[in-house]
Amino acid sequence: MQWDDDGYLLNRNRYGENSAIIEFYTSVHGKVSGVLYGATSKKIKNYLLVGNKFHISFKSKNENQLGYFKIEINEITTPHYLDNPKKLSCIISTMNLVKLLTVDNQTNNEIFKLINIFFENLNNDNWINELIFWELNLFKLIGYDLELKSIVSKETINGENFYFVSSNDQKKYVPSFLIENNKNEKNLPQILNGLKLVTDFLDKSILKPNNITHPKSRIDFLNIIKN
Repeated sequence: MQWDDDGYLLNRNRYGENSAIIEFYTSVHGKVSGVLYGATSKKIKNYLLVGNKFHISFKSKNENQLGYFKIEINEITTPHYLDNPKKLSCIISTMNLVKLLTVDNQTNNEIFKLINIFFENLNNDNWINELIFWELNLFKLIGYDLELKSIVSKETINGENFYFVSSNDQKKYVPSFLIENNKNEKNLPQILNGLKLVTDFLDKSILKPNNITHPKSRIDFLNIIKN
């Protein structure tokens, strides 16, 4: 089996003295893994960063055998944020989330397009706000739609709209920007509340039912974003 494709680097693990097991999310072939020989050489390792985009040539004797990659850098993405701890942590967390939530060798070009959008959003001032909507789109693509608008109730106080979910005679308020699709929300506490809501949904509805441990990279990102 042999093919060429474009893909984002999701993960790498050392394999032997000079090689690595690499995972990409590709445009046509979905999430794929294989061996990259010479991964520790100076020529390769300097741009072998999670989040960078590559042109990939893949070869394997058969579908059940681990193949190997030859790669060329297609687009440098992550190095732009090496001096920005919050955005760098976000990249690592997001690529790891894609790795955890996608299936090997299952094509989904919409997820590949969504990764393109993720890096475009990082250039925006409201990138954290954009990230929340981005994650909800990712969850929807893999079959977990939160559908907030269908479960909330609305009340208006002094001309301002509030949204909540009733449970055991208690009201749990939902940040209004999520319901009103306001990607320009600037209230940081509200944005952080929205991020917490999405994280709780991820943990309770996706990770735990599938026996997936909450990834450390996301915990690190949530911690750094609060400071």
